[in-house]
Amino acid sequence: MKLRLSILYSWFVRSMTFFLPNLPIIMRFRGFLYSLMMEECGEDFQVTSSAIINSLSGLKLKNNVYIGPNTVIIGTDITIEDEVLIGPNCVISGGNHSFFNGSFRFAPSISKPVIIQKGSWVAANCTITAGSVLPYRSILAAGAVLSTNYHVGDALYGGVPAKYIKGINK
Repeated sequence: MKLRLSILYSWFVRSMTFFLPNLPIIMRFRGFLYSLMMEECGEDFQVTSSAIINSLSGLKLKNNVYIGPNTVIIGTDITIEDEVLIGPNCVISGGNHSFFNGSFRFAPSISKPVIIQKGSWVAANCTITAGSVLPYRSILAAGAVLSTNYHVGDALYGGVPAKYIKGINK
């Protein structure tokens, strides 16, 4: 019931604020409205009008998080830490399909946590799948698909699937 209420509330916030411009003060207000149903939310959470956030009850956000245009966040147990920038057209999914009785359609979903650590930047058109970790102060290059756990921070990850490319100077 809580999940259904969370999805309904998310739809309500998006519908009521969609036509408001993406000015910082309005994006903060939109973030505040979303935060009322979240498990945890820090200060200065900004959401653009075209972002879609489902399952607010399992979403944990820290301070200074920005969600870009047309980004879709689906699933429970998603953690986004301090000072994270998520660019446009990204997908962050905490669930995955399984295969049962010859079909993906009617098989149960498999949920795994997703963690985007402090100071990271998810560039445009990225996908982050269930069970993935983007380490602290890292960049996920445009168009990348992160589908695993990485532990080396201060790094650039890119490609399909995303791989370590190089370290980043501090």
